[in-house]
Amino acid sequence: MDTREDFNRTVALLGALALYAHTFGADPAFVDALGPSLAASLPEPPPGVFPPGYDPTDGPRYPGGQS
Repeated sequence: MDTREDFNRTVALLGALALYAHTFGADPAFVDALGPSLAASLPEPPPGVFPPGYDPTDGPRYPGGQS
């Protein structure tokens, strides 16, 4: 599996988990246990996902964020 495929698959799994979390009868303990682990496994985005010069740390400061 190449880097782009791994990234895309992990993002798709996170999306599916988010949809599942909002379905009737969803198990919140499952979502709470799997969500952070799946998010932590998200690899670095492959080259070309973001435009050249994009800095994800550049932007407005949000309340409750890091100082």
